[in-house]
Amino acid sequence: MKTVTTITEFRNIAAQWKKDGNSIGFVPTMGYLHEGHGSLISRASENDKVVVSIFVNPMQFGKNEDLGSYPRDFEKDCELCESLGTDLVFHPEPSELYTPEFHSFVDMSMLTENLCGASRPGHFRGVCTVVNKLFNIVKPDRAYFGEKDAQQLAVIKRMVQDLNIDVEIIGCPIVRDPDGLAKSSRNTYLSHDERKAALILSKAVNYAETMVAHGETDSKTVTSTMTEIILGEPLARIDYVKAVSSLTMEDTDIIAPQTLIAIAVFIGKTRLIDNLIVK
Repeated sequence: MKTVTTITEFRNIAAQWKKDGNSIGFVPTMGYLHEGHGSLISRASENDKVVVSIFVNPMQFGKNEDLGSYPRDFEKDCELCESLGTDLVFHPEPSELYTPEFHSFVDMSMLTENLCGASRPGHFRGVCTVVNKLFNIVKPDRAYFGEKDAQQLAVIKRMVQDLNIDVEIIGCPIVRDPDGLAKSSRNTYLSHDERKAALILSKAVNYAETMVAHGETDSKTVTSTMTEIILGEPLARIDYVKAVSSLTMEDTDIIAPQTLIAIAVFIGKTRLIDNLIVK
């Protein structure tokens, strides 16, 4: 496995891969990798070459968010990547992607105005800009994203469609700990008591799934029940509990196939997300 830090070096390697007829699978990450990322890397092995980017993107963090404290362990990340057959890790410094003269951004309307977009102004501007840049650098055939970040996945799919980017976007299922908590790099922030309290997210999601499986189609009934469950945990503070279209991210009154039931909850100071998509 090779690690590169500059765009020029990466492009030289990728150009040779393409010349040799290799397909490229790409997994963009912010590092501090866990089994969820591992599942994306494993899926990307369906390509001839696998590239993982490790870049904590400053543009997608708000003013009072955790950019400085976001967990980092590059050595451990590389060990996981290599164990899963990654061919190349792209690990640029912020100055490599954002020069002092950088003034171009990718903005999106509608899909970014609800859920995390409403709670984190400017977040998806940062996500779209960096992912677009990475796609231009890596030029992958396929790129892999986790379904835990369902709104992000929808936003990236729309950006690729709208901007005619030649890459196939593949969503991969949520990976959970044995007790149900969705894998997240931010789980490391949780104290012992907060870690137990965080199970309220998957409990609420599982209850909603049961309600829908038994025929409940009223979104207010489902989200109200989920809210009651979450509020039963003293360490939990709700950001949102919503049912939306997984295609448009607009609120929906009726739960039907492709409805996204999504939650964002603070456990102590740590903001966690979880969801389910009605099949």
